[in-house]
Amino acid sequence: MSAVPAQALVLDFGGVVTRTLFETHALTEQALGLAPGTLQWRGPFDPGSDPLWRAMQADEISERDYWRTRTSEVGRLVGEDWQAMETFVRRARGAEPEKVVRPEADSTIRTVHAAGFRLAILSNELDLFYGADFGQRLPLLGLFDVIIDATYTGILKPDPRAYAFVTEALGLPAGACVFVDDQRRNVDGGCAAGMRTVHFDVARPAHSYAEALGHFDLVPVA
Repeated sequence: MSAVPAQALVLDFGGVVTRTLFETHALTEQALGLAPGTLQWRGPFDPGSDPLWRAMQADEISERDYWRTRTSEVGRLVGEDWQAMETFVRRARGAEPEKVVRPEADSTIRTVHAAGFRLAILSNELDLFYGADFGQRLPLLGLFDVIIDATYTGILKPDPRAYAFVTEALGLPAGACVFVDDQRRNVDGGCAAGMRTVHFDVARPAHSYAEALGHFDLVPVA
């Protein structure tokens, strides 16, 4: 544990703040007019049935490669040529991103903000996946002091420079930052950078957010 008090919560976005696309297959199928059960890939919820996910976890392909492939596959299912993940997310989730924000994320972000601590996003693909106007459609992002998005920096976690970007922007030492991510490689990168870390469990979001709040001596809002 860092000797420096926790002063900032640094969150990954997709999977941590929002529910994963794996968790919202039914919503996606409904939005796209696909038969229920069409989408079978389940990523971390069923790695055994998702060889592409296992390849990503083995560092054989990147996270972006995984989602480019899934984007193309789903586009073909609706008879279209989809190249951009933004297209997939927009078509699957529409113009109301609040519907896929984890309630535990909303509560935690507001609790940390109200307690006077800093907030930051460190994402590999925020605007790449969601579109450049996404912040205007999700007011919750207005509570964040810093948003570092590799869509613009070109530096992907777990590159050490990604973590340096966020600590420099916050003006805080790494040990004062609690970094939360659902990808083990990214968590390991944060740990190597000197951050406090929480490996977010997408199957137990309340548990992971309670762990993060514990670094600030805060408790989840009932």
